Amino acid sequence: MSKQNAHSQNAVSTLPSPVGEIKIKRALLSVSDKHGVVELAQDLEQYGVEILSTGGTAKALRKAGVKVVELSDYTGFPEILDGRVKTLTPQVHGGLLGRRDLETHLAQMKDNKIQDIDLVVVNLYPFRETVAAGGKFDQCIEMIDIGGPAMIRSAAKNHAFVTIVTNPGDYKTLKQILADTNGATHYALRRRLAAEAFAHTASYDSAVASWFSGQLSELQDKEDGETSQNSFPDHVSFSGKRVQSLRYGENPHQSAALYADGSNRPGVVNASQIQGKELSYNNINDTHAAFELVAEFEEPAVAIIKHANPCGVAIGTDSLDAYQKALSCDPVSAFGGIIALNRPLNAQTAEEIIKTFSEVIIAPAIEPGAIDILKSKERVRVLTTGGMPALGEHGWDVKMVGGGLLVQSSDTKILDDKDIKVVSERAPTGPEMSDLLFAFKVCKHVKSNAIVFVKNKVTIGIGAGQMSRIDSVKIATSKAEDIAIQYGREVELKGSVMASDAFFPFPDAMLAGADAGATAVIHPGGSIKDDMVIEAANERGLAMIMTGQRHFRH
Repeated sequence: MSKQNAHSQNAVSTLPSPVGEIKIKRALLSVSDKHGVVELAQDLEQYGVEILSTGGTAKALRKAGVKVVELSDYTGFPEILDGRVKTLTPQVHGGLLGRRDLETHLAQMKDNKIQDIDLVVVNLYPFRETVAAGGKFDQCIEMIDIGGPAMIRSAAKNHAFVTIVTNPGDYKTLKQILADTNGATHYALRRRLAAEAFAHTASYDSAVASWFSGQLSELQDKEDGETSQNSFPDHVSFSGKRVQSLRYGENPHQSAALYADGSNRPGVVNASQIQGKELSYNNINDTHAAFELVAEFEEPAVAIIKHANPCGVAIGTDSLDAYQKALSCDPVSAFGGIIALNRPLNAQTAEEIIKTFSEVIIAPAIEPGAIDILKSKERVRVLTTGGMPALGEHGWDVKMVGGGLLVQSSDTKILDDKDIKVVSERAPTGPEMSDLLFAFKVCKHVKSNAIVFVKNKVTIGIGAGQMSRIDSVKIATSKAEDIAIQYGREVELKGSVMASDAFFPFPDAMLAGADAGATAVIHPGGSIKDDMVIEAANERGLAMIMTGQRHFRH
């Protein structure tokens, strides 16, 4: 034991135990979110608490008749640098960090005229909200709170004596405990609130760090002219706020929760639920997959998802047309699926959708007439997002692996005209080209190895998640044939096009598609046997496009 630690041990007096109740004599209130703060201050006044405050919070409290001591008057130091420095003083942090069970601390506080601060109520500048609203760089910088996190950490570190509240949702609990103890708090509450406080500042700092790293990455991308492979920071952090505790995870023996990252991206996390049961883990995962898929298209589109894979996707003249075409691909698998639209859901389309059981329906908006129709299926979860996610928007995909995180930029690259390379002797016809581009977008959202057959911008057969690409072809064609037989219609593979998420290592899978009726193929290329595959395509009269873009999805 060092001499310093020994001295600290010897300095412990017989003062009140830090695990006991602490009477609130002085409180510092400084909040951006002023919801409920006036009522809390009025409660504190009843127990004779001296209230210190700053800026807008002090103004709001005074307006409500609460007696407030301006912090600059209390510390004897004015707010300076446009408010950047107002709480970073010894009077504040000494009052928060001083241990009341150490005679040395008490003596130093007395010598420096520092008084105890027993309660801190702080929430931080709206940094995430400013970023989400599209704030400019300088605006976002000004929303990086410095004094707030410092006070929170000081109070939380000294939670043996100081109560820290960062969430307005905790005001009710605090007020009840003050009432039960005649103006004091107990150790269990202070410790719980301290844990929340450290999580709060960690999340806040993570949001700032992630945003700043993103700014540097964008700057590097502009300099490089493309996404930089070295744009990832040496240290990375991610944060989220729990918005929902889920009944269970993928399986009933797994626990789960949903967290929001603070962005305003339209999608399942930020959606409003109009009706239906609580969303499950699998519902959320599948709904995300469905909505991101339909966001790929500018025309009216519908995607039906089952177990994170599409079982039907189509573009139509309107949402009803698109839904009917998407359903036709695989009506069997569509039962109990997730339906996503990229247009507001109208009554006519809703009437058609409720004919088949669905778990979730998600759309940018739901028209009033459609809401009335959907009420007849009250168990169906109906979500509105208020808009569609922007195409090509950069983001990060994160996966936990043993001992760390696997991080990559999200697969948002849009196929450009310059990426399209006709490598066959026969060029695709106009309709073939439209179908090929549609099929490749869908293929991007199918688990690898992925094969998608399309005709007239409607998926005809989808093969997903196979270890062999030719097996994906066989599954896609056999499902198309089975559905045609089951519903008494002609197999539509003849004259279709085929998309593959990765190159064909051999001609066999491509030729199997041609045998099924495909007349044109789109794939990334890049195999050492590309020439062999192109030669086989030419022998069969197939049109072939290579894109240079692989879309593995695991």
